[in-house]
Amino acid sequence: MQLTLLPMYATVGCADNDEGAVMVGELFGKLTSAVRPGRTRRVANGPSELMPGQKLGYLSALEVFQDLSQAEMQWLDLTTTSITCEKGRVIYRPGEAGEVLYLLKKGAVDLYRLSSEGKKLVIAHLAEQTFFGEMSILGHKMYDTFAEASQASILCAMSRTDVEQLLLTKPVVALRILNVIGRRLVDIEQVLEDLAFRDVRSRIASVLLRLSDQQGGPTVSGMTHQELAEMAGTFRETATQALNQLRSDGLIAIGRTRIEILDAEGLARAAHRD
Repeated sequence: MQLTLLPMYATVGCADNDEGAVMVGELFGKLTSAVRPGRTRRVANGPSELMPGQKLGYLSALEVFQDLSQAEMQWLDLTTTSITCEKGRVIYRPGEAGEVLYLLKKGAVDLYRLSSEGKKLVIAHLAEQTFFGEMSILGHKMYDTFAEASQASILCAMSRTDVEQLLLTKPVVALRILNVIGRRLVDIEQVLEDLAFRDVRSRIASVLLRLSDQQGGPTVSGMTHQELAEMAGTFRETATQALNQLRSDGLIAIGRTRIEILDAEGLARAAHRD
């Protein structure tokens, strides 16, 4: 596998500007000139800094990069740029040029859209060891959603040119990416079906089931009532009422920082998944 390495790579912080967007640059060789001066911070001797070899370890853990050779993983290490984002930072917005694929190494990211009234609908809640921004490699020139760090996160950014080069030389990576995209489309169809045909109680039940599947157990942790409401397309107060109803029915237990699913089958019936 012969791959051309880009000459420049770095660890930077998310751009803190009025648009709230992260611009990694059209090419990583022009990284420092692509980001506005004074609007970013380089990580140095801080808790967000990656230790030597840690970045490569994160990349190796990604499902889509499994079975790559050591030389190929070292190429990925050199051609990707590490980015640290605090919670609430917007990584990109609809209409911005989609020239970067983001690899989520640590933390969580929400992909969402806003109505004309400013109401947020989260269409995907992404946990670590996955990717987003894939529209840039599917022929779309612009992003079509917001991407926001819902937790303090560490990302890797990979230019569209390098992604295309990797996919051409390693078709198995392309197949894995398509597999992940396919699963996300199924999830989005479920979200749309819930919004069109389900009441709030059913939608909240469906959200809890999706999150428990994602987190790999009966406990949903790290989600506020506001975040659950945004995933269900409703208001926080209404989501809280729905959660209390599910608790009264004996389907869930609500703690300070987590929700325990007590009756998965009953919750599936509440979500009309039976």
